[in-house]
Amino acid sequence: MIEAIRTHHSGETAITPTATTPPAAAPATDRPEPSLDLSALDLAAVEAAVRRAAADEIMPRFRQLAAEDIVEKNGPHDLVTVADRLAEEHLTASLTALLPGSLVVGEEAVHADPSVLDALHGDAPVWIVDPVDGTRQFVHGDPGFATLVALAHRGEVLASWTYAPALGLMAVARRGAGARLNGIPIQAGSPASGTVLDVATSHFDFTTDEEKRVLATLETGGIAPRPCGSAGLEYLHVARGEIDATAFSWENAWDHAAGLLLVHEAGGASGTVAGQPFRIEGGNALPFTAARDTATARRILGLLAAAN
Repeated sequence: MIEAIRTHHSGETAITPTATTPPAAAPATDRPEPSLDLSALDLAAVEAAVRRAAADEIMPRFRQLAAEDIVEKNGPHDLVTVADRLAEEHLTASLTALLPGSLVVGEEAVHADPSVLDALHGDAPVWIVDPVDGTRQFVHGDPGFATLVALAHRGEVLASWTYAPALGLMAVARRGAGARLNGIPIQAGSPASGTVLDVATSHFDFTTDEEKRVLATLETGGIAPRPCGSAGLEYLHVARGEIDATAFSWENAWDHAAGLLLVHEAGGASGTVAGQPFRIEGGNALPFTAARDTATARRILGLLAAAN
């Protein structure tokens, strides 16, 4: 049973199981507080850089890909395109120029060299980049894909950009300053009492049998789980109050960093089945959820935890 809610120095609300274990100490309090002064960074320039990368490298190839532009990475459902690679290269150059001394952890760079992930444990500011989140949708001509960028320092996500160029959506969140979609503040709100919860879950094409078993606990009265599309856009749906929660069983930082901050700054909550905040560095107890409010997060995590 999920009983307690704790808010940490990061501003994230974590859901803590207390029926069988005492509340754990707040995680990550041993890490230094972020010291990066965002006032020295032109956030509008970051948004412009994200838009420019999409305009130059992604949208000209949307619905124009040749067979040789698409490669399987780890199987038929795990695809990468020339647009992914070139957009990540574009963003790596432009973002590090905007913040000298910063590093980039990008999906394609990590695929080529897993040691790139070590930057998440260091003291330098880190841009976390997913150049095309929802590559499968992109390949099939579906506009439901996004470019995800988050800026983190010492394990804390400070700002994020979720850009769906084919849909004309740009969501921006800044730690402690709220979330905006196309310049307009957004709030996740709470589900109406008694309504069936719409929950986006890890897609069955990317889950193990054990993960499927745990996620199946959401197939119960009052909850309508469905496979997710672009993770970044599912987070945006939660932040807008269009769906009620996510339940994800993988932890790649580039898929989740931007969206988790967006949901939190829109008033939502998140947590892992261990009752801890999601850590972008990895090592999380899975699955985890992001939800419109703490009550919804509590309900989702209670079901998921019961399967373990």
